[in-house]
Amino acid sequence: MNAPISSFDPFALVETSAAQVRVASPCGRLSLRARGDLAPLNAALGLTLPEKIGQRVSAGNLEAICLGPDEWKLETETGAVAGIAEACAKVYAELPHALVDISAREVSFVIEGVRAAELLTLGCPRDIATIEVGTGRRTVFDGATVLIWRDGENSFRMDVWNSFAPHLFALLDTGCRELAAEAA
Repeated sequence: MNAPISSFDPFALVETSAAQVRVASPCGRLSLRARGDLAPLNAALGLTLPEKIGQRVSAGNLEAICLGPDEWKLETETGAVAGIAEACAKVYAELPHALVDISAREVSFVIEGVRAAELLTLGCPRDIATIEVGTGRRTVFDGATVLIWRDGENSFRMDVWNSFAPHLFALLDTGCRELAAEAA
């Protein structure tokens, strides 16, 4: 087991019998807002933006999640952000939209293990069981806004603003250890 961290370490890792938490590799992140006929953006992105809140779609290395009626978050490889921005800029005259690179704003934690869902309930008021595999939800964790992606039955990603990362990682670390001690 690793000692708790006092300041945020981008290589931080917690491994217990209950769950594991690690910092994900950096990725490109974009915030997209648009209204109207999304066909031009869909063509530029090479995927059909999901319309139901929490729904996710992917094509190649690009993944999109619907966060609101006119809001999406896009995740891709770090080197692909400029190309996506350029492709979307070409359709701006046809469909005005806002596309902002938010790659530097956040970090993601990968949370996995037999009690990963239970670990998330320690700081999240949302019923984690209602987040279906392959979907995601914007919610709060200990008062900080986060985005939880459910990648598998016992596999999640949590996008966190950098300023909250040390605090939330420390809470997840403590939770992992408490759940593991409870089972021992």
